[in-house]
Amino acid sequence: MTTRERPTLEAVARRAGVSRATVSRVVNGSTSVAAAIREAVNHAVEELGYVPNQAARSLVTQRTDSIALILPETANRVFSDDLFFPAIIRGVGMELETADKQLVLMMTGSEAGHHRVERYAVAGHVDGVMFASIHGADPLPGALARRGIPVICSGRPMNAEPPVPYVDVDHAGGVAAAVEHLIAGGRRRIATIAGPQDMVAGIERLAGYRATLRAAGLPETVVTGDFTRESGIDGMRALLARDPSLDAVFVASDLMAHGALTALRESGRRVPSDVAVIGFDDFDISRYSDPPLTTVRQPIGEIGQTLARQMLLMIGGGAEVPESVVLPTELIIRDSA
Repeated sequence: MTTRERPTLEAVARRAGVSRATVSRVVNGSTSVAAAIREAVNHAVEELGYVPNQAARSLVTQRTDSIALILPETANRVFSDDLFFPAIIRGVGMELETADKQLVLMMTGSEAGHHRVERYAVAGHVDGVMFASIHGADPLPGALARRGIPVICSGRPMNAEPPVPYVDVDHAGGVAAAVEHLIAGGRRRIATIAGPQDMVAGIERLAGYRATLRAAGLPETVVTGDFTRESGIDGMRALLARDPSLDAVFVASDLMAHGALTALRESGRRVPSDVAVIGFDDFDISRYSDPPLTTVRQPIGEIGQTLARQMLLMIGGGAEVPESVVLPTELIIRDSA
């Protein structure tokens, strides 16, 4: 064999002294082969540097060992300064790497992107599909689930049919802790910059804000952003114009809160003596903002890891996957509130 030739199953079989079929069963993970024979085959594989042909292996195992992570966003948004996406990708990637699975990252920021991803998944190029950052009643998770493709979402999907399992955090509970902290500190005119209302995270965080203020008998002042820094600046300016005497603001993401701090500084307000500010996420920027940002921590890396673990259970077979996993949040108190 020359150094340019690729080792074959036949070569491994000759080296191990077994049949080609036996080698095939061993490299495809069969447990029906005797331990001594498996050891001989694996030793021959290592000696020869044999690498299984993935296409041929997929025909036998009906597995691609690839799992898709779908981000229903444009590339510009995914690769912007929004730290949610790299944290989710990192958490998913770490878990799949440990399981020796390949991560396929796809973006569906357009109708054409939805069709492309659906064709790709239905064609059998991946063993399962994970979604993050779903907007509205996106039909794609349900459409793939109806085709028998394992699907799981980060964040509760809206009106998915059939129901699709998900991994999420306690949005409303985290916001309640934040607003209660502001009330306990003597704040009475507490506004919010809510997240987008076509996303469950935005909807549930706003609901938590409203429920907590109503229970305390305090008025609401609401503007809506899109989880970007720019919308935080615009939202804070709008709130100050609407209620110049507000003394606190809960902001539904750290990036928007960072923008709110900028707008408050421009207006001459001091944080927290004039206006207290609390965000949601606990990204690194919350520790290094001026002042350091009080925020609700959601374990984004753990969300990604849990998402991948649940998917591995789904494609592994034989394990009952919970309908949903809801992870806790935690209020992190810093100088801004």
